[in-house]
Amino acid sequence: MKTSNGTLAIPNKRRFDIWDVLIRLSLISASLACLLPFVHVVSKSLSEDAYVIANKVFLWPKGITLQAYGKIFADDSILRSLYVSIVVTVLFTVLGMIITICAAYPLSRKQLKGRTFFTIIFMFTLYFHGGIIPDYMLVNNLGLLDSIWSIILPPAFSAFNFLIMKTALTSGIPDSLEESARIDGAGHFRILVSIVLPLSKPIIATLSLFYAVGRWNTYQDALFYIKQNVDARPLQLKLYYLVIQASESFQMEATTVQLSNPEVLKASCVVFATLPILVVYPFIQKYFVQGTMLGAVKE
Repeated sequence: MKTSNGTLAIPNKRRFDIWDVLIRLSLISASLACLLPFVHVVSKSLSEDAYVIANKVFLWPKGITLQAYGKIFADDSILRSLYVSIVVTVLFTVLGMIITICAAYPLSRKQLKGRTFFTIIFMFTLYFHGGIIPDYMLVNNLGLLDSIWSIILPPAFSAFNFLIMKTALTSGIPDSLEESARIDGAGHFRILVSIVLPLSKPIIATLSLFYAVGRWNTYQDALFYIKQNVDARPLQLKLYYLVIQASESFQMEATTVQLSNPEVLKASCVVFATLPILVVYPFIQKYFVQGTMLGAVKE
């Protein structure tokens, strides 16, 4: 084959790379290891009881039916727990991001004296923790037991997320932008709202997702702090009690919902609890792409 200038063009053949094949196979295997269990659970939730009891459901539902989901939506306690989880997750994420931003921004400014000392104090909490008993005593003394605030306020601040936010603000916000704003008479709050936050959308979205997913999937603290107030139980705690009682009987806690096989009920509840995160994630994913700072500083 000849090019436009008359020279002979040699076709570019890609060499076979064994490492490239191994990397692709590893990624495919890891993806299937994450995807196939969820597909199996979805298939069980959509299958008839007889096929699930006979262990004939693997990656495709048999005797497709929505009976399990219909009975879930008919259970007021599960819908109430879903509402509690949504409220708790939203409040927890908003409060956590406010605290994280308010702590990370001043400690990322070079003119703040003692910022290294305060950063070390925050990092100290990553390695040393008082334990469950002191946490329970603190929540009890504050009068937060059997309240949704017991699962919102204590874990609202994450030192790990704080360090990520601080590093992003330190390396991602040019000093020239802040200096220009100061020349125009802007204060710290104005700089934070008008410059820092708009340029930090990717990291804010990422940490918000970390806060939201972590709060949505956690049930241990709710198990400790919410005992008597059934109406304050989040969805994951409700699912926990459901799994425990489904192994003992075919009846859901405090309801009249029954299925011939508790495995169908557990699978449908797992899918029901996972769907909100799957729906929200695509809207957050676009902010993960970096590049917001391109063109912010002009030479």
